Amino acid sequence: MKLYYSPGACSLADHIALHEAGLSFEHEKVDLKAKRTESGADYATINPKGYVPALTLDSGETLTENIAILDWIAHQDSALKPSGAMGHTHLLMALAFISTEIHKSFKPFFSGGSDEEKAKASETIVKRMGYLADTIEGDYLFGDKVSVADCYLFVMLLWAAKNQIEAPTKLVALRERMKARPAVQAALTHEGLI
Repeated sequence: MKLYYSPGACSLADHIALHEAGLSFEHEKVDLKAKRTESGADYATINPKGYVPALTLDSGETLTENIAILDWIAHQDSALKPSGAMGHTHLLMALAFISTEIHKSFKPFFSGGSDEEKAKASETIVKRMGYLADTIEGDYLFGDKVSVADCYLFVMLLWAAKNQIEAPTKLVALRERMKARPAVQAALTHEGLI
């Protein structure tokens, strides 16, 4: 199995989750501007969408999109999703919210947006993160166990800090708890971020 990533991009969430699940995998950096992998492969042959993440399974099938990859990882290690009859549904709700309402809102910071666009995006991000802070159920989003949604939220919290967006206190504490986890340290090290 191989994860294709770009350092510090949203693919970091998948990188962390794979370590959290204890899965054996390789990882290869992608130059998103040149659309080439570290080994020189044309990334379009791996993921025609042209962005990360992509996870090529041992079967040869390639998964793309954070929600799908993180859901797949959670199915490999059920400890990474909330329990109960609605646990999987709650996980998908959190992943969709993080993807569509928070991740998407960072676009002006990565596409050369104006100061006005960035200010408006910051307001939206703070508001959306506030919603998650109000619904947090323990040390992590769903209680005292980390989930794949926490892995994704962690990356969004890193982006917020990098762009001087003040996250709610509860989420700053979650970010610090996540940062101390061995799986997070391993992923950050692999990506050259620490």
